[in-house]
Amino acid sequence: MSQKIIPIEHDKFYHIYNCGINGENLFHEKANYIYFLEQYDKYIEPIAETFAWCLMPNHIHFLVRIKDENEISFIPRKNEPLSGQKATDRVILTPTAVANPVGGLIETDNLKKDKKYNPSNQFSHLFNSYAQSINKKHNRHRGLFERPFRRIWVDSEKYYKNLVIYIHNNPVHHNFTENFETYPWTSYKSIKSQKPTKLKRNDVIEWFDDIDNFVYLHKLKNNDSGFDKYIIE
Repeated sequence: MSQKIIPIEHDKFYHIYNCGINGENLFHEKANYIYFLEQYDKYIEPIAETFAWCLMPNHIHFLVRIKDENEISFIPRKNEPLSGQKATDRVILTPTAVANPVGGLIETDNLKKDKKYNPSNQFSHLFNSYAQSINKKHNRHRGLFERPFRRIWVDSEKYYKNLVIYIHNNPVHHNFTENFETYPWTSYKSIKSQKPTKLKRNDVIEWFDDIDNFVYLHKLKNNDSGFDKYIIE
């Protein structure tokens, strides 16, 4: 029986993860990782806040909070609103729309209102965009990611903390490295850093009380950290 796919809802935390079809590699070289992160910023930053992430050769993990609907902007289009016109009032005039004699437009069923970014669609766009790039470069003609992408609702602060630790330790769990601290493609170093980042660094540190406790708990063995039930194979 196939796993039920839960919908993506606004203002909720999710563990988003995906892998290559039949365990196939998603990343082949450093440039692939960099390009994926650039595409992630393009497609996901408008609809979600990111708290932790990890990219491995054949699978990926993210902890995100989907923004509330009023935090998500409209999809840009060529026809900008007139001066003084509110974004919520923007419409595209179609042949069946008529002008209102006292000003403005008379709405009809054929008036096309601006749309906001759809969170689920944005993740699909991310995976499709990256897959097209890899297919073009490697002359592939088939899917790259498992479909649909997986998501788990994260509903408690304890879950947040354990999932952050799990995500950062995942390269060790899957034998891609012996030391999670030196693995380059996770958010661990960004959280410890003082450099500017879009990552929700301060929120993550607050979950752990301080940076010292964040580091200490990450160094505990997985089976001592109490998050076995969050492991995704």
